[in-house]
Amino acid sequence: MLRFGLFGTGYWAAETHAAAIDAHPQAELAGVWGRDPEKVAALAARHGVPAFGDVDELLAACDAIAVALPPDVQAEIAVRAATVGRHLLLDKPLALSLAEADRVVAAAQASGVASVVFFTQRFHPNVTGFLASTAAAGGWQHARATMFASIFQPGNPYGNSPWRRERGALWDIGPHALSLILPVLGRVTRVAAMDGPSGLVHLLLTHDGGATSSLALTLDAPAEATTQDFVFFGENGTETVPPGDGSALQAFGTAIDQLLEEVEAGTRDHRCDVRFGREVVAVLDAAETARAQGRTIDL
Repeated sequence: MLRFGLFGTGYWAAETHAAAIDAHPQAELAGVWGRDPEKVAALAARHGVPAFGDVDELLAACDAIAVALPPDVQAEIAVRAATVGRHLLLDKPLALSLAEADRVVAAAQASGVASVVFFTQRFHPNVTGFLASTAAAGGWQHARATMFASIFQPGNPYGNSPWRRERGALWDIGPHALSLILPVLGRVTRVAAMDGPSGLVHLLLTHDGGATSSLALTLDAPAEATTQDFVFFGENGTETVPPGDGSALQAFGTAIDQLLEEVEAGTRDHRCDVRFGREVVAVLDAAETARAQGRTIDL
């Protein structure tokens, strides 16, 4: 049984993280910490676990952490958790800067803890299988990712998130797109970016071996224009990434399964570990510079 300390009290923390941990036969919710004491008390009471007012006290009471907080807050807590030997089940993006992502990776590697970063689509079995077979087929020359979300509509649980409003689609849904493209096309070597209307950001990437990808991302699309698709183009035609065949709750349960496997086996090579999370942040960080300075960035 792996005891999880939950850091975060918002919609994602409550409806995905806490719910999945509570339902998992080999996981136990050890307690909750958050920045709003009233929300901490409410979520803890909902699951019959202690409410913590101190980060270190919750770290002392658990074996692993699950984090559903803004990325800059997550990075600091992840470093503290890894330093005292707690395994990491983190959310995307890993951090809001490459320097902070490097700190998390260094702490995890120094302590030898297991780590998984929850890129939702990567934990649906049908998507995992698709990416593996597509990567094995080879011959891919380009990928196109389009993610037009509309989260600022009344009632959306993520619309009031300050970090999402400040950092936009690049940092919120960009990690999801990259998590599907990188396993097939490989490491990014060059990044160009520019802005469009309604919070739209465009990325043009070059990958190892010369393949390219283009990403169009926004959180503020007209409600009638929301869409999501990921297509690979190559020598054998085109392939479209299928939608995940389960819920986010099921996917998070799979992430718990895989963290447990890492812990029990003593392996530290999960395909979505903090090193992969850092690779994604490196692309986002370069894209931020590219869009601000109007130039191409080499990685």
